[in-house]
Amino acid sequence: MGNADTKLHFRKAFVELSTKTKPVDPNDEEFWDQFWSDSLANAQDIFTVIPSIEIRQLRDESPNNLATLCYKSVEKLVKAVDTSCRTHQDQLVALNCIRLLTRIIPYMFEDPDWRTFFWSSLPSGQPHEDDDTLPLAKALVSALCDLLFCPDFTVSANKKSGPDKAEDLASVDSCEYIWEAGVGFATSPSHNPQHDFNRAEILKLLLACFSETIYVTPVGDALVANKWIEYFSSGENRHTLPLFTSLLNVVCSYDPVGFGVPYNHLLFNDSREPLVEAALQVLIVVLDHDTNNSCEEDTAPNMDNLFINYISRIHREEDFAFILKGFTKLLNNPLTQTYLPNSTKKIQFHQELLVFFWKMCDYNKKFLYFVLKTSDVLDILVPILYHLNDSRADQSRVGLMHIGVFILLLLSGERNFGVRLNKPYTVSLPMDIPVFSGTHADLLIIVFHKIITTGHQRLQPLFDCLLTILVNVSPYLKTLSMVSSTKILHFLEAFSTPWFLLSSPNNHHLVFFLLEIFNNIIQYQFDGNSNLVYTIIRKRHVFHGLANLATDPGSINRSLMRKSPLIKKPSKGKLDLIKETVPKERKRSSDSMTSSSLDSPSMEGSRPALPAEPGTLKVSLASIPRIDKMTEKESAHPSPQQLSQLTQTIANGISLMSHDEAAAPASKLHSPAKEEMVEGSGNDDEDRAATPTPSATDSYETHQGEGYTSASATPTKLSRSQSMPIKELNSPKSKTLSPKEKGSTSGIQLQRSFSVLSAGSESKWSPSPDWVQGWKTKLPLQTVMRLLQVLVPQVEKICIDK
Repeated sequence: MGNADTKLHFRKAFVELSTKTKPVDPNDEEFWDQFWSDSLANAQDIFTVIPSIEIRQLRDESPNNLATLCYKSVEKLVKAVDTSCRTHQDQLVALNCIRLLTRIIPYMFEDPDWRTFFWSSLPSGQPHEDDDTLPLAKALVSALCDLLFCPDFTVSANKKSGPDKAEDLASVDSCEYIWEAGVGFATSPSHNPQHDFNRAEILKLLLACFSETIYVTPVGDALVANKWIEYFSSGENRHTLPLFTSLLNVVCSYDPVGFGVPYNHLLFNDSREPLVEAALQVLIVVLDHDTNNSCEEDTAPNMDNLFINYISRIHREEDFAFILKGFTKLLNNPLTQTYLPNSTKKIQFHQELLVFFWKMCDYNKKFLYFVLKTSDVLDILVPILYHLNDSRADQSRVGLMHIGVFILLLLSGERNFGVRLNKPYTVSLPMDIPVFSGTHADLLIIVFHKIITTGHQRLQPLFDCLLTILVNVSPYLKTLSMVSSTKILHFLEAFSTPWFLLSSPNNHHLVFFLLEIFNNIIQYQFDGNSNLVYTIIRKRHVFHGLANLATDPGSINRSLMRKSPLIKKPSKGKLDLIKETVPKERKRSSDSMTSSSLDSPSMEGSRPALPAEPGTLKVSLASIPRIDKMTEKESAHPSPQQLSQLTQTIANGISLMSHDEAAAPASKLHSPAKEEMVEGSGNDDEDRAATPTPSATDSYETHQGEGYTSASATPTKLSRSQSMPIKELNSPKSKTLSPKEKGSTSGIQLQRSFSVLSAGSESKWSPSPDWVQGWKTKLPLQTVMRLLQVLVPQVEKICIDK
């Protein structure tokens, strides 16, 4: 009953404040004390008692009362700092003021006229000091930072506690009260759940203050400085260093499982998780405020932001190990499996963790190299792939997809990452992917295949990023499984479909990426990739089709006519259209096969990726057909009927194959002019003038022309069969984007210009024979065609002998 009466009194006071026609006297302490003197159980009570419509009514109809309420709340917090929150009543008043401001401030930011309110001066009873009075915002932030290191309120007192022996917050050395042991602090303080709750309340108010940027309409590409964050992260805030270390250590030392007692999260309340989530959000918001980060590529980070300064100066390996252990522990928490269902606590802030990991790698390259030189990088890779696979069908989580892909793109530019991918994958996670036995590289390829084939249409701009990652790691992949080899060939089979190549001016770039993957693996890791070589031989008609792609106007029009019914009949989907255009023979063969991307058994305990919840954004790009509808259904292992058909075809068609290989493609392969053209295609930008290519940081420049294996750090020449004299035409070139090109300061906006668009959005563009011929002559087909030229006769002979 007492709590109900308290809420009723609070409610009446707020209604009276918003409905009074005359401003309430600021000196009427009896009235104003109703807002913070009574006990409200938690912040949720404030949100329940004060509806949003009444806050806007107060802002619009009684602005003087709203201003006085904010002034009085900040004044109470400043007084709480002056008195060091000695008593329980002082702490209660401070908490209620914090909760009230957390509720009100976002609605004040909605109105542009109110955004300058907090940067006005706090009223003072001494007029001669008006010029030196802090703005209301600085007074609020300073008071909150002081309260974050207030003994017996947010930290445990080092000295004897009590109202008569409380320390003066103005003279407290906050470096002695860092919240948790870790970076820069070795002592682990005693844990008090109430302190965690109080810290979380203060951090949420800081987040509300920092949210002003959300309500400001951007003007062009210029970044609008956030004064709140600037002051919080500047040298004017004397608590910047202990705040940074406290937030970092709390996040990295958090263990959601604890002692591992089953269902402990259902029996006991975890006071640390809300604090960790709030601390993580404050960290990434403050680290994201770098006004220099988007100007020029070579511009140094904004060192006025001391948080960025501190994170870039961490250098001790024990600190790196502590941070990396925290990342891997928290990122792998949702993947934990036990015999008892739902017996362990699962965290939900993995997206914030990935953003923080991105920021850490972006601002501290030493940390990035530390991650890459250890096998723990795979403990980062696996949860990223898990979340990418789980989020691929949910449009509301497209930001998570972007940050995950960007992290992998950043890691793939380093040689050690490609080498680590050869470690066998032995963990059995409940992922909705085909069962396979192989390495982490196989897992990477299979998940990417799942994203491209079954993801939603808003992921189309990421296709070239996904393939760029595979290009970067391809020179180091020693052994691909049959499943992953089939997936890569399936990509090429789909993206080399004539109507797909001709439906957009940029679609052919995907084929260039895939061919570069094949060339890198054949040239640098040929001996261990028999599965891929076998799959290439099986699907050699795809490569011959690319080499023989017709460029005359009639053939181009016939290819485009295949999708013309889509425009004439909007109700008819592309799935049906592609199904109708599949040749009858291939259609019959595809009907007899099972598609591994759709029908193959998934890992035990997996569930399909769920779509977005109702109310989320709809698809804004025109759809392209599912990849399995663009090709014949693929399988990792051919059925006995397929093997018999393949053997019969090879045995009966030797003369036909010999005729095909002696025709134009084979003759062109031996043309020196063609070789020179392909060798120089990387420097020819004429056909890419409309679409700027990603700037390459040549991670492999020291390895060019040398066939390095990925077994160790020491370079060794690849051994090759004497019957396969493949000339190394191309050296692997990293296509890694610089951090400035991978995204904006938030790290989650795509700035790559290659996009895979459908014909619906490219209706005004039509391919010309010169355009097709321009990029067709640059296709790097030499390596694969020479492989087929040498190995196909040997396979034919084996088939005939058997």
